[in-house]
Amino acid sequence: MIAKISIGKSLYGALAYNQKKVDQEKGKVLFTNKIIEKADGNFNIHECIECFNNHIPEGIRTKNNVIHISLNPHPDDKLTDEQLSKIAQEYMNKLGYGEQPFMVFKHEDINRHHVHIVSIRTNETGKKINDKFEHIRSQKITRELEQKYGLHPAAEKKQESERPELHRVNYKTGDIKHQIANTVKALCHEYKFQSFTEYRALLSLYNICVEEIKGVSNGKPYNGLIYSATNSKGKKKGNPIKSSSIGQSVGYNAIKKRIVKSTSLIAKENLKGLLRDVISDILNNTQTRKQFEKELKKRGIDVLFRQNKTGRIYGVTFIDHENRTVLNGSRLGKELSANAFEEHFNNSISGDNRTSRPGLSPLGVDLGNGSFNSHPMRWQESFGNDIYSVDMRKRKRKKRKL
Repeated sequence: MIAKISIGKSLYGALAYNQKKVDQEKGKVLFTNKIIEKADGNFNIHECIECFNNHIPEGIRTKNNVIHISLNPHPDDKLTDEQLSKIAQEYMNKLGYGEQPFMVFKHEDINRHHVHIVSIRTNETGKKINDKFEHIRSQKITRELEQKYGLHPAAEKKQESERPELHRVNYKTGDIKHQIANTVKALCHEYKFQSFTEYRALLSLYNICVEEIKGVSNGKPYNGLIYSATNSKGKKKGNPIKSSSIGQSVGYNAIKKRIVKSTSLIAKENLKGLLRDVISDILNNTQTRKQFEKELKKRGIDVLFRQNKTGRIYGVTFIDHENRTVLNGSRLGKELSANAFEEHFNNSISGDNRTSRPGLSPLGVDLGNGSFNSHPMRWQESFGNDIYSVDMRKRKRKKRKL
């Protein structure tokens, strides 16, 4: 079982996120502690907030006074509501929140049913609940609960909420083809994306660049892909590797099929809605881009911004490692589009928060304008009997002498 702890200042945001699951009949309230319940069993966010506030003394100085915990059992652990409730109660007791007001929600929107707990970090006297080594203590608690309830240990099998054990390609260590092949195959299998741009953004996290190539083979038009290793600034290193030398599973047609399948899975599992709720909550509680990126990482989400020469944000892509989903901000709604982030951050981004080169993500990777042919160059090279051509940047012409 894996526990994830998030700290914030918006009690409404945390409760609204969970209440939305209840309203969509994809979740329910398992039980509450020191929260007044109505006779009909229904909950009202504002009334719940009032109950929480009754336990918070006036003049409280703790800025981030909200704790939001998710407990994620192993996918093979099929637990009843009663078992989940007992586990949640014992977890809160052991972590030091047993006497705090809190609400426990069960989420049923994916096959791996799990619980979310919302509470506050100060007691009725205004004293902060002990949070020293909180994550370490939390891990110890989940191990104890696994043994007590006969649950699958988290280390026994990678869970859906964990990242695949992948590392960035390091061109300096050699054997680039092997590194790229292993990483690309794993990412194609694990992650869902709906466009080449999103696929490209995903690979950029692991120091890999992918480009579309067009050519003619036996008189017929041909579309393919080539992969290259990059450094931390997104500059390609070493020779490009054609997809056919890696395997059909990462070729042009395979990626197109993966896009179609991903689109269906993302809609079926409502992954857009899930990601939108998390990002919106974090955005509403952060002022700077640096803070925003930091809080996203705590929830297992990477964000890649693209900027023009003046530093204006013109593109944004989110990579949700928990649900293995890659989505451009525009897919999540206008409020999470590039224009919205430009408006939100343009007065608060300091010089060190902007990328050092225009058009680059925080990792320095040029994600282009939405297609693989974003590097206008002209290049032809023979691979076996086939001729591939790629548009590349035109060389600068030498000035003619007068």
